[in-house]
Amino acid sequence: MGKLICILEDDAGIRDILQFLLLEEGYQVACFTTVNEFLSRKHINPDLYLLDVMLPDGNGMAVCKLLKADPQTAATPVIMMSAHADIQQMTSGCNAEEFVVKPFDIFVLLKKIVDLLNLKSAGKDI
Repeated sequence: MGKLICILEDDAGIRDILQFLLLEEGYQVACFTTVNEFLSRKHINPDLYLLDVMLPDGNGMAVCKLLKADPQTAATPVIMMSAHADIQQMTSGCNAEEFVVKPFDIFVLLKKIVDLLNLKSAGKDI
């Protein structure tokens, strides 16, 4: 079974494309559309989080901070996505391993995902 990627994205088009492409690449995918839905997830321990910044009921950077503050999820890589936030704003907002600006090149995003998952598998600090 492929590694599990957890997506928090409210835009149905982006979420559907990401889910389709990641499934095609052999990953398992769990999708959430709101912060509340994401925070109420049970028994999901993904290998990577892919989080949008601007969400209808909260902010992905706040979710990232929660994940990085929790010892159970702190080592799980996070990629932040946003069309509205600049990289400097996102870096000061949370300790995500990667940031992508929307619209993004899907092949660049897939490379970032592969690289982070390979680092995690190798047991290296990300």
